[in-house]
Amino acid sequence: MKARIKWVEERTFVGESGSGHRIVLGARATPDGPTPGPSPMELVLMGAGGCTAFDVVQILEKGREAVEDCVVELEAERAETDPKVFTRIHMHFVVKGRNLAPAKVERAIALSAEKYCSASLMLAKTATITHDFEVVDTAAG
Repeated sequence: MKARIKWVEERTFVGESGSGHRIVLGARATPDGPTPGPSPMELVLMGAGGCTAFDVVQILEKGREAVEDCVVELEAERAETDPKVFTRIHMHFVVKGRNLAPAKVERAIALSAEKYCSASLMLAKTATITHDFEVVDTAAG
């Protein structure tokens, strides 16, 4: 896996993945200035959310569950001193589908957290990661 980060100006950078995708990232150059894009740490948090959502959907689909949507809402706290690593991350999953079995959703989340999600497993070295979930049955509408 490869990536490249190019400084554009002030605190604005463009990241390019090895697969050719680009994203603007950065921080405010001044306290009241604009934010050019997500910060590197926001990207790390988003990456963990994307990694686990991918796992959960894939596990449910392999289990022949009729999953229609998966949203992961993440909240994180960071250390007060440098390096300001994540110390706590909470993931709230909202999984929608037809007649989804809550036990299977819970199992998919646990498998992601304990075995498959590389990003979460790396972050767990410094952060306490918790999760909860809700299942929305679209067949009950």
